[in-house]
Amino acid sequence: MSAAAPLRIGPITVSPGLLLAPMEDVTDLPFRSRCRRLGADIVYTEFVNAEGLIRQARRAHQKLEFLEEERPFGIQLYGASELSMEQAAQIATQEGPDLIDINCGCWVSDVALRGAGAGLLRDLPRMREVVARVVRSTHLPVTVKTRLGWDAESIRIVAVARMLQDLGVQALSLHCRTRAQGHQGAVDYSWIPRIKEAVSIPVILNGDVVTPQDVQRAFAETGCDGVMIGRGAIQNPWIFRQTRHFLETGQLLPPPSLPERASLCLEHLRLAADRKGGSAALAGLRRHFSGYFRGLPGASTLRAELAALKDAGQMEERLLALADQAGCLAA
Repeated sequence: MSAAAPLRIGPITVSPGLLLAPMEDVTDLPFRSRCRRLGADIVYTEFVNAEGLIRQARRAHQKLEFLEEERPFGIQLYGASELSMEQAAQIATQEGPDLIDINCGCWVSDVALRGAGAGLLRDLPRMREVVARVVRSTHLPVTVKTRLGWDAESIRIVAVARMLQDLGVQALSLHCRTRAQGHQGAVDYSWIPRIKEAVSIPVILNGDVVTPQDVQRAFAETGCDGVMIGRGAIQNPWIFRQTRHFLETGQLLPPPSLPERASLCLEHLRLAADRKGGSAALAGLRRHFSGYFRGLPGASTLRAELAALKDAGQMEERLLALADQAGCLAA
């Protein structure tokens, strides 16, 4: 049991094509580098605001930082202005990522209703110009992540895919819902083979992929070239390792032990503390407790205990104790 041919995006070749989706307030360096080590083939920044980069906003520029071990690594940009996206792509290129991704799929109102993210699906001429300028502004492969359409009445994704290919985009990631759906309602994977018939660039499936079996079905039933995992990775960062094993052997790995989970959480904490300071590291880590400890007996009690800790030093001591239970201490 295995996936299809390797995923190729410009000079990048990976297999089987398991990607960590860019997610705001989630895919910062500590989390995505853990996912990369656990088997994600390509990882991405959080959403990077083009205007923020141009204004030299500290938060926007911090999002561009990455480790060499994260490669292949992509920077995802969003914005509504053609000129700003062009300039932001030039700035991002200077940081030396492996690819630039354009966010045409974020559905939240603060982004989409201002014409960025999925808002570009309501203005295809502007989407065309944004993408064209980004492609012209960098030597790196440019990819696009988008949705089926703004709503069920305005799905033109096949035509959009052809347009993007003609502009020089080298891969398309598709969240198989409309903007109007947000994260609700059923995904519609039937669009993937239709797009595959229309274009030759890789088409990457995204949306409601939370288990190794989901990934296997996505490859087998849609012919997609890769699978991008978002919320499934928040719930279970080990999904990449588990999926690789399942695609190769047809067997499911046992879930990670409590010490292994605590060890990964501890690594995350230490790396975040080194880069952000203890308080910020602790605040950012709390959103990951559910994923790191999901499914364990007494998990809710443990998560509550960890969430109540107010000091990064106390958190480290508690995680050390958990991780050392079976010699699974983080390096």
